[in-house]
Amino acid sequence: MGIIKNIKEEIQVIKERDPALHSTMEVFLYPSFKVMLHYRLAHKLYLKKHYFLARWISQRAVRKTGIEIHPGATIGKGLFIDHGSGVIIGETAILGDNITLYQGVTLGGTGKEVGKRHPTLEDNVMISAGAKIIGSFTIGENSKVGAGSVVLKEVPPNCTVVGVPGHIVKKDNISIPRIDLNQVDLPDPVEVEIQSLVEANQHLVRRIAELEQQLLNKK
Repeated sequence: MGIIKNIKEEIQVIKERDPALHSTMEVFLYPSFKVMLHYRLAHKLYLKKHYFLARWISQRAVRKTGIEIHPGATIGKGLFIDHGSGVIIGETAILGDNITLYQGVTLGGTGKEVGKRHPTLEDNVMISAGAKIIGSFTIGENSKVGAGSVVLKEVPPNCTVVGVPGHIVKKDNISIPRIDLNQVDLPDPVEVEIQSLVEANQHLVRRIAELEQQLLNKK
């Protein structure tokens, strides 16, 4: 009964989150669907310390889908991996509920840590294409990471992170939907910094002009 329940849950997740889906039968072709069924079985075996068999199942899933999820990773309900090619989820990664990952995402370690080596993603996090989350820290719930970003330190809840290395460019929006798949309308941290420099320069120019005027008045 557990397998049937898992299948129904994975079908529902894809139907809710992928606008390209035209029929329920298409779900069975999705890499996300296939890899999650393999992961659920491998994870159960991993918890029972059948490590070799668990890894064998997970490696079969990699060959079929291009998505590598270590059987030791802890994953909640509602994970959706869109397209998915090149996604890697490490052994000690912890993922909450309703998380969305796009192709090329890595949830990896630095290679220098022991024990908990991989990131924790809280509920409703979205990681855009090609982003790398490296280290044993937490990405807070409702946060988004822009495409191609490299995140190396903790991110509070309700934040938007972009850039290399990743910078928080938005925090605590007035309204944050439970599932936000918008990975386009993200602020540009370089543009923000340039604008800040422009404003600072304008302030200095005005201040210099004021000082020059004061000197002229004294004369």
